[in-house]
Parts: sequence; structure tokens; C-alpha cells
Amino acid sequence: METKLDIHRVVIFLGFAFGIAWIAGLIIYLTGGLTNSPQIAPGISLALLLMVTVYMGAPALGNILTRLITHEGWKDTLLRPNLKKGWRYWLAGWFLPVVMTLPGAALFFILFPQYFDVHLTYLQKLMAASPGMSTISPWTLAILQLIQGVMIAPIINSIATFGEEFGWRAYLLPKLMPLGGRKAMLLIGLIWGIWHWPVIWMGYEYGFGYPGYPWAGPLLFLWVTFGSGIFLGWLTLRGKSVWPAVIGHAAINGVAGVAVLATTGEPNPLLGPLPVGIIGSLGFALVAIAVFLSPKALK
Repeated sequence: METKLDIHRVVIFLGFAFGIAWIAGLIIYLTGGLTNSPQIAPGISLALLLMVTVYMGAPALGNILTRLITHEGWKDTLLRPNLKKGWRYWLAGWFLPVVMTLPGAALFFILFPQYFDVHLTYLQKLMAASPGMSTISPWTLAILQLIQGVMIAPIINSIATFGEEFGWRAYLLPKLMPLGGRKAMLLIGLIWGIWHWPVIWMGYEYGFGYPGYPWAGPLLFLWVTFGSGIFLGWLTLRGKSVWPAVIGHAAINGVAGVAVLATTGEPNPLLGPLPVGIIGSLGFALVAIAVFLSPKALK
């Protein structure tokens, strides 16, 4: 772990991470944004391709390019799995996201029951379009999809989440640790949130027309990146490897949208039920606060 703040390399890394991502974001914007992007293959738009490869891969490229340009070398990349000592944090990354996601969604539906669809109409429509699904109840299918999201999504989604985690948690976090664990987490949460702003302005996470558009969404997303960033940073520090955070980020993405299956109407996305809303993020906030206040968790 770093013992002295290396501002020079931090600035270079951030230049690459933001520059590459935001150039990709500009191309997405100029070619129709996230909603009207041209299709380059069935089911694959230019925006999706640029998001998954270039935008989300920019922090990893920043890690690699900074090391090459500054002749830093390849020590302390945090790529070793460290399973023997860090297996607990692999499991935490894999299974805690669903535990953190469901309470926020449940609380949202308790507070706003008019948005809870007990009949799972959205899922029924999908089932009606799929021959052979009529013998399964919507709730059974929803539970199966949740199990799939918990068990399989962390593996599949890791391909996409590695790009961010190899940058933010494997490179920037150790560089900022001389400030202390808590300050490093808060600073990364701020940086990580702002880094998302171009695509949030294009409708990512919150869509358009929500109360306070276009600034409320980007500002609220800082709350999201503080909470999830502290969780992912904790996994990295305690697991002494970037892989628990890669798995954790992938698991978050795998279960984040599960509440959509039981949602009807148009709820305020700034509130929930998804974990990017204030209420929906309750579980993440509680875990982040517990980690943040723990005297040994962020060392």
C-alpha cells in the first residue's frame, strides 16, 4: 500500500480515466445519445458498445497507461486473487449486494404501495411472448430470475465491471490511502460519481423529466457512489485483491433491477425502488455507514 500521496500519477490517471470516457460520451451524445443510438448489430447499439467497452473500460486503461508513461511498473496491481486469506470478501461481494438491495425496494413499496404490482404484469407480458412459459407462475419466474441474478450474474457481469474496478479500486484507491481510509473513500465516491455525469445527463439510471432534471440525478448519484464505493473499497482493502470488488460490482448490477419486475406506474426514480434512489439505496447506506465507522475496516 502507498505511504506517500503521489499527486503526479493520480492526476495522470484521472486525465486518462475521464478523458477517454468523456470522449466516448461525447460520441454517444453526437450520434443520438443513449436512446436514439444507431444499431450496429441486432440488439447492439453504438451507444451500448461504447459504454461497455470504452466508457466503462477507461479507468482500466488509465491504470495501464499511467504505469507505462510514468514507468511505475507492475507491482501491487491487486490482480492476485488472494483466495486463501480473502475468501470471506469474495463471498461478501457475491452475496451481500442482494441483501443490500431488497430492503430498500421493500421499504419503497411499503411507503408507496400504489407502485407495487402484486400480479407482476410486466413479467406476465414477457411470459406471454415466450411459448412454453404459461405453466410457470410469474412469482416463481421472478424468484428464479433473482436466484439467477445472484448466482450467475456476478460471473457474467465481471467482464464489464473489471474495467472500472481495475481503475478506481486497484489503482486510485491505493494511491489515495495516504490520506487515510475514510478520506480516500469519500474522495473516490465524489470522483466516481462525477465521472458518470455525462451518461446520466443522457438518461442513464434516472431517465429524463424527473423532478429537478437535469441536476438532481447527477447529484443524487454521488450518494450512490459514496455508498457502493465504500462497500467495494472495503472489499478491496480487506480482501487485498481487486477481484472481490469486481465480483461485488457485478453482483450489484445483476440484482439492481429486480424491483422493476414488481413495479407498476411511473415512480419517482430519485426515490426508488431501484438502489439508485434515496429510499432504494437504504441497504447500501447502512452497510457503508457501518464500514465507514468501523475503526479497522478501511485500513
